[in-house]
Amino acid sequence: MTDTNTGNGRTAGHTGNAATPLAGCAAVVTGASSGIGAATALALAREGADVALVARRADRLEELAAGIRDEGRSCVALTADLRDMARARQAIDDAVERFARLDVMVNSVGYAAVGPFEFSDPEDWERMVDLNVTAVLHTSQKALPHLLAAAADGPRGVADLVNISSTAGRLARPENSVYCATKHAVTAFSESLRQEVTGRGVRVGVVEPGMTRTEMTAAGGVAAVAHGMPRESWLHAADIARCITFMVTRPPHAAINELMVRPTAQER
Repeated sequence: MTDTNTGNGRTAGHTGNAATPLAGCAAVVTGASSGIGAATALALAREGADVALVARRADRLEELAAGIRDEGRSCVALTADLRDMARARQAIDDAVERFARLDVMVNSVGYAAVGPFEFSDPEDWERMVDLNVTAVLHTSQKALPHLLAAAADGPRGVADLVNISSTAGRLARPENSVYCATKHAVTAFSESLRQEVTGRGVRVGVVEPGMTRTEMTAAGGVAAVAHGMPRESWLHAADIARCITFMVTRPPHAAINELMVRPTAQER
C-alpha cells in the first residue's frame, strides 16, 4: 500500500464548495489502472475528492497517483487482484483506514471475451463472472456501511455507489452471451440495491457505456461487436468519467440512477 499526498495539509475532512463539490469526500475506484477506472479516478480528484485506486498493476497505479497528487489531492494506491475476493474486501478496509470515511464507490473493474458460445473457453466465463459480478458484490457490500455512515453524518447528506455496466446490460447480442449475462446482472443488482438504500441517502447509479476506446475493447476480439463502426468514432474513457462525476455531484435531492451513453454513430 502506497500513500501519496500533496504535503499541503489538505486531507479528507474539509467541506466542499461550488468549485470542488467533492471536497472533504473520499472515493474508491476499482479497475483504476487504465481506461474508465483511471479516467474516473482523475475526474473525481478534480472535483475535490481524495481517491483510493484499486487494481492489479502497481506501476500503473503509481503513475496515476502522481497525476492525482498534481491535482492537489491525497491518494492511496492499493494493489489487488479483484478475483481474490478476500483481497477485494480488504482493499475497501484499507481505503477507509487511510481516509477515515468513504463517500463515493465506483466499481469499474471488468473483463470481456466474445465469440460463439459453443466454442468459448470456460476460463473466460469464470473470469467475466468473477470480475464483472462477484467482485462488484463483494466491494459493494464492504463499502455499504461506510457509505451509509457518510450519508447520515457527512456534509453532503448523501453518498454514492456507481457500477459500470454496458449497453450489453440492456441489449443481448450474439457472440457476446456471457458478457451480456454478467452486465445484465450488474444492472439488475444496481436497481435492487438502490431500492434498499435510497431511503437512507445512498444513491446507487449504473452507467451503461456503448463502444468505448479502452484496453479491454482493444483486445480479445471485443471490437467485433462494433459492427464495423470505426474506432475513431467510439467514446473515450473520459466521456464516461464525466458521466460518473455528473451523477455523484448532483444536489442531495436528485439521484441519477441510470445513464446509457453511446457514440453518436452506434445504432444498437
